[in-house]
Amino acid sequence: MGTPVREDTRLSLWRRVRAYAVPPAMIETATARRLAGDWAGACAAARVDLDLTPRTLARTHGTELAARVRADLRRLAPDLLRWHLPRTAPDGLLRPGTTVTLAVYADHETPGGRARRPARPVHLVARTAPAWADAGQRISLALWDGPPAGPPPRAWSAYAPAAAAHPHPHPSRRFRLDLHRHLWDATRAGELRTRSGADLLPALPASPGEPPGPGWAVDRWAAEARLLLAAEGRTAGPVLVRLGSGQWLLLTPEQDGRARTEPVPAGRGLHRPGDDPTGGPRPAVLPDAATWTPPDLALLRAGLVTPGDLHPLVAEALAPGGRDGTGTRSGSPGDGARYVDCRGSRHRIGLVDGVLVPLDHDPAELRREELLVALSGTPLPCLRVIDTAHRRPDSLTDVRERLAHGDTAGAFAVVEGLLGAGAVLRDGPLRDALERAAERKVLHGLYRSGLRATGPEGVPEPPPAPAPDPGRGPVHRPRGTWFGAREARRALGHRDHPRHALAR
Repeated sequence: MGTPVREDTRLSLWRRVRAYAVPPAMIETATARRLAGDWAGACAAARVDLDLTPRTLARTHGTELAARVRADLRRLAPDLLRWHLPRTAPDGLLRPGTTVTLAVYADHETPGGRARRPARPVHLVARTAPAWADAGQRISLALWDGPPAGPPPRAWSAYAPAAAAHPHPHPSRRFRLDLHRHLWDATRAGELRTRSGADLLPALPASPGEPPGPGWAVDRWAAEARLLLAAEGRTAGPVLVRLGSGQWLLLTPEQDGRARTEPVPAGRGLHRPGDDPTGGPRPAVLPDAATWTPPDLALLRAGLVTPGDLHPLVAEALAPGGRDGTGTRSGSPGDGARYVDCRGSRHRIGLVDGVLVPLDHDPAELRREELLVALSGTPLPCLRVIDTAHRRPDSLTDVRERLAHGDTAGAFAVVEGLLGAGAVLRDGPLRDALERAAERKVLHGLYRSGLRATGPEGVPEPPPAPAPDPGRGPVHRPRGTWFGAREARRALGHRDHPRHALAR
């Protein structure tokens, strides 16, 4: 495996993600609102939708649980959560159709004051939309009731419309942040330095069969495995580590602080190894946040970013005192004059009253040239440059990156800085990109409202689920319901879970 080439590609991708995925304006606004105690406003600034309200939780789950959820929401830094959520290659967008656990509330009481028996843990989760509805790269926060500890799981109740259409509403075992609160909790962001191993040298493989050092947090696996086992209520046992598609490693922590590793046969990934005679539970899965070296630490070590390019909480943890506020993150182009070689001389074009115009041609000459162009003539070089800027600007890649990551305001700032606020877009790739972003935003609104559950390209809608009837027990969906939804998703041009996920 070409590890150096793979590592260079991975870091290049993460560098682009850090430049566009979480804009500085979002961080500043969300931080100001969070410090003012407005956690809902901070979520709105970070494009995080709320599918829960603490007041409603007090009626459905009791005041104790509502208070614990409210406390976590006040600690939540939604911009930091967006910064650390899993992403996919090659665009670095949020991993679609994923439910990530942020916190687990195992012991709580019902509104009547009685403890739940058996205990049903409640998860505070963050969800990303499926790939066909990921316009704006929005995140939603919700609660998920875990399965009971004994009897068969009952039919789930009271999902939000978006959760009902979500392809994977249950929390993922591989992507979970309840054991890594420093990745979303502003009060514990300083733990990132210790948990990432920033004070340690990059580990090398102990044997040829182990994964290579660059990119893998091998030196932290044993400690993270113990934390995972303790959270699962186990004192010892193996832990599964995902190395790639269909490739797993079985990690067993030892008493001396080290860990013993052995490969898992193909096809046995998430299941209990076949040679386990006890018939015990399947091994826990080491979260991706603990499997890989954090990309910010790798970027700093490679010299590809400065502390000023990182999120303030991340920079303070990994490089204390190194952030001076002069980062090199991408900004919009200035409105200064640009020069064009026109008819043997150097002319200027610039913004006048919010419109990009040639500065060295008088209005009468411009009217004659416009008439000549209407009669199929060749326009002046200055006018050709302006027309190209409207249709295919040099910063079109920058605009597309911002639109893909949901930064519509930043994309329009780039366009306005180049063409002016009063410019009328002409037919071309720039206008197509903006129109496509608007259409996908409408599609996301349909998904959030529950009016569409599959993609738009002529795919039939799956049959609706029957309404629950409390007097008739669990709801049984008609035969073929899930098959129809699965076939509809397969007809799309992209997957809910891409085959090639972005390794951290």
